[in-house]
Amino acid sequence: MKKIFVSILLSFCLLKASADEGMWLPMLLGQQVYDNMVKKGLKLTKEQLYSVNGSSLKDAILIFGGGCTGEIVSNEGLIFTNHHCGYAAIAGASTVEHNYLEDGFYAFNKGQEIKSELTVQFLDRIVDVTKEVEEGFKGLAWADRAAKTQEVYKTITDKVLDKENGLAGRVYSMFKGNQYLMYVYKTYRDIRLVGAPPEKVGKFGGDTDNWEWPRHTGDFSIFRVYAAKDGKPADYNEGNTPLKPKYFLPVSIKGIKDGDYAMIYGYPGSTNRYETSYGIKLKNEIENPSLVNLRDVRLKLMHGQMIKNPAVKLKLASNYAGIANYWKFYDGETKQLIKFKTFEQKQAYEKKFADWAKGKPEYENIFDGYEKNYAAWTPYSKQRQYLNEGILGSPLAAFAASLIGIETNLVKTGISSAEIKKSIEAAGVIRKTFLTAEDKISDEQILAKMAMIFYTDIDKSQHPIGFYQSIKTSYGDLRDDETFKKWAKDVFAQTMIFDDVKWAAFTARPDATVLQADPAFAYAAAFVKNYNLKYASLYAAFTSKNAELGKSYLKGIMEMNPTAASKMYPDANFSMRVSYGNVKSYSPGNAVKYDYLTTAKGILDKYIAGDYEFDLPAKQIELLKKRDFGQYIDKGRNDLVIDFITTNDITGGNSGSPVIDGSGNLIGLAFDGNYEALSHKITFDKDLNRTICVDVRYVLWCIDKLGGAKNIINELKLVK
Repeated sequence: MKKIFVSILLSFCLLKASADEGMWLPMLLGQQVYDNMVKKGLKLTKEQLYSVNGSSLKDAILIFGGGCTGEIVSNEGLIFTNHHCGYAAIAGASTVEHNYLEDGFYAFNKGQEIKSELTVQFLDRIVDVTKEVEEGFKGLAWADRAAKTQEVYKTITDKVLDKENGLAGRVYSMFKGNQYLMYVYKTYRDIRLVGAPPEKVGKFGGDTDNWEWPRHTGDFSIFRVYAAKDGKPADYNEGNTPLKPKYFLPVSIKGIKDGDYAMIYGYPGSTNRYETSYGIKLKNEIENPSLVNLRDVRLKLMHGQMIKNPAVKLKLASNYAGIANYWKFYDGETKQLIKFKTFEQKQAYEKKFADWAKGKPEYENIFDGYEKNYAAWTPYSKQRQYLNEGILGSPLAAFAASLIGIETNLVKTGISSAEIKKSIEAAGVIRKTFLTAEDKISDEQILAKMAMIFYTDIDKSQHPIGFYQSIKTSYGDLRDDETFKKWAKDVFAQTMIFDDVKWAAFTARPDATVLQADPAFAYAAAFVKNYNLKYASLYAAFTSKNAELGKSYLKGIMEMNPTAASKMYPDANFSMRVSYGNVKSYSPGNAVKYDYLTTAKGILDKYIAGDYEFDLPAKQIELLKKRDFGQYIDKGRNDLVIDFITTNDITGGNSGSPVIDGSGNLIGLAFDGNYEALSHKITFDKDLNRTICVDVRYVLWCIDKLGGAKNIINELKLVK
């Protein structure tokens, strides 16, 4: 019998929910929260939502690939998730001759399903380990806890490690260090691609429509989880059989209407809704603008090559999509934080807290601490962003930087030849992957541009000593683009990373001097070492102090508002959550009203033949014009519904999450948020926040009518 040992104190919850705000722990739904869910239209019991001993909705929800959510939709382990979650696997299975990313793919029987490198994880149980963690930290100053954290966690998770059954624990810091929970997951390693629409469907609207409503994107893909014949997790083997799940979601084709109940299960990645005004200021003025500007440069240089060559587009597609996604997010986040005066709101609340804290030694100096901490780190924040998003934004530089560990082994005394050989072999494996994904033309341009931008934008006192002087001596004026282009060209021509003969010679007789002389390594190492030697310790001290202050601040907030506990929830941290709300239209501005759904008519209106973002497969245009919608038609609209919006509270990590009706049936897949509420990691807007979902009827139409994969439809439990 499984038991959940959880003793979360409601007095340590973080956030007071308003309207449909809240990412709730499904195993700990308070009565008031559950009652609100029922009022909105939930017809299930708490036990049906989350059962300790029996099967329940939570057993159909899984972590997909480490960064998304998926759901089981059949008794044979069939998984639905987003197209962008399966994107890398689809691209990896594709070739120029069999371009599944471009053309789509459906397995018409299990023998046609394609092996992937993905894993999925099911939640097995939860254990409260607060006592054990605090015992491990006993006697340590706060600043020393970070170095000890992984060791403490490992001591705890080792107790539940069961490789044969795929079980492993993961400790989550809940409530800013006031609570620690260990989630035990069962990981399955044989995951196969079953289906995906053409990219023109799965990514319709591209970057232009990303984070926008109205939307007409068929953002879904289909996989299957396999197990050994005894049901245990196993590596890929043709003899493995589809997993028999504890629970799977029925699929409703009844349709939706404005006001319908909507519930989303999944793994939201992170929120920081008790961020301070100091954090908002740093984000708005330095962190976000730097990231957006640097990613904008990289995207333009990559895109310039992708539109010229289908093979390059396929090679860079997954990386480009990932960069673009949060380029637009952080741009929108800053604009919304400024628009809604979040900084000023935080300041007002902090003043209220400071007034309350007077005469309370545990709390009265918290904001003096914040002010000093941010003042100490802010001068170096931009440089850190320019290193991570700029210098290491070049794939060549990022790989070269990974070789610093080899250099360390070569110059350090007491390192055995076996250890050196192991690190060399590991680098060889990574190099092979890097070369497969590398586009030299765009990367050379990125390398040149980022080196110049760092020189121009970052205070000269923070530059690596001697690096830019060496470029000036050999190549000319540092204010001239051509100087850096000539330098980058030589880096690419002379590095051993691209030269199999030179690489083989180095790995046969590894020598630190040879590695240090390599121009790509010398470039990356100069910047990484500069940061590590001068600034890494400052950043560690900054984050450690923020964590210490944050724990005290949140504890103080709860003491200041002791009656609000039942309406509060913890920040997202990629642990299982459930949010609830309604399908709902909204008005983003004066005289503007957005409907709660989009239809096939809208796709045809947006369609632009041959366009990079708004083209459509010829067969889809034909079917839509014929109005061949089959059983998936929305009778109220007399059309095929594509996407819809809800008021649910989600964030990154919820991609692929099931959108579930009041009876527990799947009605859609969450895949995006709306631009007007991109400040949602920091603050929830009760009027404008919307989750964008692909309607499951459009998913089924694409599988059945567009893809011809009736076998997949037959596997589902349809609710009509």
